[in-house]
Amino acid sequence: MLKSKDYKFWFATGSQDLYGDDCLKEVAEHSKKMVEGLNASGLLPFEVVWKPTLIDSASIRKCFNEANADEFCAGVITWMHTFSPAKMWILGLQEFRKPLLHLHTQFNREIPWDTIDMDFMNTNQSAHGDREFGHIVSRMGIERKVVVGHWSDEKVQKRIGSWMRTAVGVMESSHIRVVRVGDNMRDVAVTEGDKVEAEVKFGWEIDAYNITDVAEYVQAVSEADTNALVEEYYSSYDILLEGRDEKEFRKHVAVQAQQEIGFKRFLEEHNYHAVVTNFQMLSGLQQLPGLSMQRLMQQGYGFGGEGDWKTAAMVRLMKIMSEGMEEAKGTSFMEDYTYHLSPGKEAILQAHMLEVCPSIADVKPSIKVCPLSMGNREDPARLVFTSNPGKGVACSLIDIGTRFRLIINEVECLKQDIPMPKLPVATALWKPEPNLITGAESWILAGGAHHTAFSLDLTSEQMGDWGAAMGIECIFIDKDTTIRNLKNELRWNEAAFRLNK
Repeated sequence: MLKSKDYKFWFATGSQDLYGDDCLKEVAEHSKKMVEGLNASGLLPFEVVWKPTLIDSASIRKCFNEANADEFCAGVITWMHTFSPAKMWILGLQEFRKPLLHLHTQFNREIPWDTIDMDFMNTNQSAHGDREFGHIVSRMGIERKVVVGHWSDEKVQKRIGSWMRTAVGVMESSHIRVVRVGDNMRDVAVTEGDKVEAEVKFGWEIDAYNITDVAEYVQAVSEADTNALVEEYYSSYDILLEGRDEKEFRKHVAVQAQQEIGFKRFLEEHNYHAVVTNFQMLSGLQQLPGLSMQRLMQQGYGFGGEGDWKTAAMVRLMKIMSEGMEEAKGTSFMEDYTYHLSPGKEAILQAHMLEVCPSIADVKPSIKVCPLSMGNREDPARLVFTSNPGKGVACSLIDIGTRFRLIINEVECLKQDIPMPKLPVATALWKPEPNLITGAESWILAGGAHHTAFSLDLTSEQMGDWGAAMGIECIFIDKDTTIRNLKNELRWNEAAFRLNK
């Protein structure tokens, strides 16, 4: 389902023609070696493509417009090997519409103390040239990522690779289409928002269908297809009958299999990448979609409960950004449920009624069939498990009336050693940074939702870079957060965004 494009990133080196042909030849050789080294590092998730040295306004403008037109180019990495007068870059930068990374580096790692002369100084002056370029980008108010350090350093390469994932998220954002099956949960505020502004800002298309439109696809699924998927379920997961009749249990599981196939066919036929459901609107469905939504999320679809289209789109976005990561620990829709307030062990138990993505599972998921008080339908089947431990990010995109705000909380997902035999849902137990008390107070002051898009594979830096590229407000809650500083930041942001309207 994910299968994003075979994206590449262009490497554009800046110089000028005053240094002569020999110098420009050296510039080209150096930049080619750098690109080869970056690609050979194994730390970049996408290929870097070398481009000829840019020495005047015409070549710069041509390069950037070609990058705009190339559907496989996800961004441009710029580096000034020598001094490149920044006025040459204005037109190209004005017309450029994709992510930009300014790599502030130089070809040589060290100063050649014994041999350095003015020829070397004139040729290797990235400390000079990159500042000229950086000035014009700042003056023009263009959002970009700046990475500083020697290009061969592992830390630098990892930062470039991390930004690449954000850049792909920026590119793919404009392709996200969310289907709202039914409407927002009645009387709930935080899951709603301005869908037109979301398309303007993020490129998301958010459409509504009646639940009966999708139910028709579910009802049309054949018994043979349903049974085949049930067999896949039984071979993939542990089955917890817990006293239920086996045949009756299997019928409940078959309902979710039929829903998975029907929903997926609807999504594929109508080209949607994320879906929301609402337990207040289930006409034509026997059960609230549970296991079916969990499975679709694991395949790369975004999901939001109770009509929460913002979180559904964010889950899809974050799955795209983390696609192909080695040793990935997972990304999921999540909800804050209940606190553990034992002194020194404070944490939040995360779950949802049914729909938590098994990509985050720490153990082999089990299928349970249990009653659900909401939805007024038969007992739904769902996957039950606990989450992988590790550091992650919980993100809440909210509409505060005048603008969108992305709240990013760094969290530590804890190993769940104490069983909860009577809780028939998937769970995660995490400690928000800097601690539960300050983290929860900060979240509430910032207006964060009870739903989050949660990932154990992405970082707050990546999510903040995406928000910056989208031109929206970002609030970070991390180990350095204090309530006093957060309140001031919220006040300053209010003033800054009012001025920039």
